[in-house]
Amino acid sequence: MLTNRRIQILKAIVDEFIQTAEPVGSKTLMEKYNLPYSSATIRNDMQYLEEYGYLEKTHTSSGRIPSTEGYKFYCEYLLENKTNPKMEVALQKIYNNDALGIEDVIQASCDVLSEMTNLTTGVLGPDARKQRLEHVKLFPVSDRSAVCVFITDTGHTETKNFKFDQEISVDDIQNCCNILNDRLKGTYIENLADKMESIRPVLAAHVVRHDLLFKAFVQAFAKFANDNVYFSGQSKMLYQPEFSDIEKLRNFMNMLDNSSIWRTLTGENNTRLMLPNEGFDITWVDDVAVVKQSFRINDDEQGQLMIVGPARMDYEKIVSMLDSTTKMIEHIYGGNNGRK
Repeated sequence: MLTNRRIQILKAIVDEFIQTAEPVGSKTLMEKYNLPYSSATIRNDMQYLEEYGYLEKTHTSSGRIPSTEGYKFYCEYLLENKTNPKMEVALQKIYNNDALGIEDVIQASCDVLSEMTNLTTGVLGPDARKQRLEHVKLFPVSDRSAVCVFITDTGHTETKNFKFDQEISVDDIQNCCNILNDRLKGTYIENLADKMESIRPVLAAHVVRHDLLFKAFVQAFAKFANDNVYFSGQSKMLYQPEFSDIEKLRNFMNMLDNSSIWRTLTGENNTRLMLPNEGFDITWVDDVAVVKQSFRINDDEQGQLMIVGPARMDYEKIVSMLDSTTKMIEHIYGGNNGRK
């Protein structure tokens, strides 16, 4: 049974471990947190919390550290969402710049979050995989480059830069776009790359440089479906003591390279907590914690901001900063009267 005393001890251990990254013993709890209990009582309760999965004992110390279940209980029942004035001031400077588009603003917000938390931050743009292609347009920039614009049935727009090894004529670009719009309109974004193979003979018959354009569009469609992720502060994890282990750091960097995993983060060894009232989604993957919160940028689209760090992150600080950021983005862009 988790009595008030055991909850108080668990909270103190989590708070202390977040600050120090060192196992916590009963003496520290008594002296630093002024717990009004005997050392024997605290040790017995720590033993109980360990037996029921909220704490773990390390091999190098008699102290305890929080387990994933301990962090989960802490986040679900003990968090306080406090305002962060410094964060709001920093964000306001970004949002007051009318010259910035929404993607620039959101990415700049990620940069601010990373600097103020000293952790890796990211943004997941609207998930385009279940949207359908409405229109594609290719604008020549030079004989060997062009800008391609994709528009989906929800009004979502993506821009890709094309660079070619050989010259491409305006006629080839126009013919290619006409064929794509005729044959691919209404296709789910996640199916575009595969469907391109079926129209390859048509392109070959009507477009001189069909091979170059075919390759460029297949690559662009694949990225459109899977690569709508931006990260800031990837190197911040180098300074976290948990990732002095090269293997752990390598696994984390592999996670950053695999953009498709960040939307779901499912897996039988993962622990997930959703806080529906606040809109937070917290997932623990081994020694990594991912805190996400959704934001709406118009009536049809939403994205997700996330902060990624060691499980020993300062959750109260993280939740507060993430909440301030998403609320400010929604205030400016989320309503019909917001800046577009």
